[in-house]
Amino acid sequence: MDALMLARAQFAANITFHILFPTITIALGWVLLFFRWRWLGTHNTAWLMAYRFWTKVFALTFALGVVSGITMSFQFGTNWPGFMERVGNVAGPLLGYEVLTAFFLEATFLGVMLFGHGRVSERVHLLATFLVAFGTTMSAFWILSLNSWMHTPAGFEVINGEFHVTNWAAVIFNPSLPYRLTHMLLASALTVAFLLAGVSGWQTLRGLGNASTPKVLRVGLSLAALLIPVQVLVGDLHGLNTLKHQPQKIAAMEGIWETERGAPLLLFAVPNAAQRRNELAIGIPRAASLLLTHELDGEIKGLNEFPEAHPPVAPLFYGFRVMVGMGVLMWLTSWVGCWLYRRANWQATALPKALLWALTAMTFSGWVATVAGWYVTEIGRQPYIVFGLLRTAEVASQVPSALIAFTLALYVTVYLVLICAYIGVIRYMAGKPVDMSQPSWPKPSLVTTTGAST
Repeated sequence: MDALMLARAQFAANITFHILFPTITIALGWVLLFFRWRWLGTHNTAWLMAYRFWTKVFALTFALGVVSGITMSFQFGTNWPGFMERVGNVAGPLLGYEVLTAFFLEATFLGVMLFGHGRVSERVHLLATFLVAFGTTMSAFWILSLNSWMHTPAGFEVINGEFHVTNWAAVIFNPSLPYRLTHMLLASALTVAFLLAGVSGWQTLRGLGNASTPKVLRVGLSLAALLIPVQVLVGDLHGLNTLKHQPQKIAAMEGIWETERGAPLLLFAVPNAAQRRNELAIGIPRAASLLLTHELDGEIKGLNEFPEAHPPVAPLFYGFRVMVGMGVLMWLTSWVGCWLYRRANWQATALPKALLWALTAMTFSGWVATVAGWYVTEIGRQPYIVFGLLRTAEVASQVPSALIAFTLALYVTVYLVLICAYIGVIRYMAGKPVDMSQPSWPKPSLVTTTGAST
C-alpha cells in the first residue's frame, strides 16, 4: 500500500477506536440524569445503585474517549498537514469549541458526579449530572458540525487555495448537519440501550443482579424499542439529503452502476468494480427507487455518471448492509424483549434464558452498527476530504510508507489491548455488588434525609 492509503488506514483505525467511546458517553450522560431524577423522585435505593454503577462506566468510557481523541488530533499534523493549512480557518474554531465543551463541562462536573454525592446538595449533584450530559451532547454537536461541513460545505470562500469563512451560521448549520446530528444521537442512545440491557442480562444469567438490575434492563429494552422506529425515519430523511448532495455515495451504497428508473433494492450482490457491474445480484424490483425517491419509477443516478470521482463501491455496499442488518436485529430483539419482559411482570429472573443470552451477545451491537455507518459516511466522501472541492491526496503528508505502516501496527495492537481491557473491566465491575457504604456514597437512610430536606 502507498503512503496515502496507509495514512487513511491509520486515521480509520484511530477514528474507529475513538468513536466507540463517545457513542456511549453521549447518551449515557442523559440516562444517568434519568436515574438521578428517579432516585430523587422515588427515594428507591435501586435507582441510586444504578446511578452509581453506570457513573463508573461513564468515567471509564470518558477517559478512553479523551485519550483516543488526543491521538487523533496529532494525526492532523503528522499525516494530514495540508488539511489544517487549507481548511484550518474553518476547522480550527469548531475543534476548539469542542475541546472547551468537553473539558470545561464534562471533565469538571464529572468530578462532582463521582466524588460529590453527600458533599454537595442533591440539587447541585443533579445539576452536575445535567451539565455533564449537556457537555457530551455539545461536543458531539461541534464535531458533527465540522464533519457535516466537510460533506456539504457552505458559508465560505476560497482565497489563494485557503478556505475562509463568510458566514459562520451557514458553516455550522450546513445542509446535512440536522440529519447527521440526529442520526448520531439516536445511534448513541441505541448503543447505550443495548449496553444497559446486555450487562443486565449477563448479571441476571450469572445470578449477580441486584435491586437495580431489573430496572436497568427495563430502561434499556424500552429505550431501544421506542427509538429504533424513530431512527428508521431519520435514516430515511438522511438518505434523501444524501441523494441530493452526494448522489455518487448513494449509487455506491446501492450498487447502481447505470442511471435508471425503478432501480431494484439489492439484498445481496458482489460488486465488480473492474467490469462495473454486480455479480450474483438478488434484489426487490423498484424498491430502491421507492425508498430513495418515494416513487416507484424515481430516477437514481448511477456510478458511471461520475467516472473520475466516486467512492469505492464494495466498502459502502457491504457496510451499509451491515448497518441496516444490525439495526433490524436490534429492532426485533428489543420488541420481542419488551413483550416477553412485560409478560414476565417485569421480573428479570422470569425471562427465558435464550433472551438473556441474546441480550448478552448483543451488548455491543450498537458499536457494530455505528462503525459500519461511519465507514459508509467517511469512505463515501472519497476521493474528497472536503466534498467536491479538496481531494484527500492534496492534503496528505510525505511521511514514508514504511513509517506509517509501523505506527499503524502499533496503534492497532494497543487499541486491541485497550478494547479487551475495557470490556474486561466492565465485566469485572458488573460482577461486584454495589457498595453503598463508601464515604462519597451515603447510606440510603442518610441520602433520603438529605434529599427530603433539599
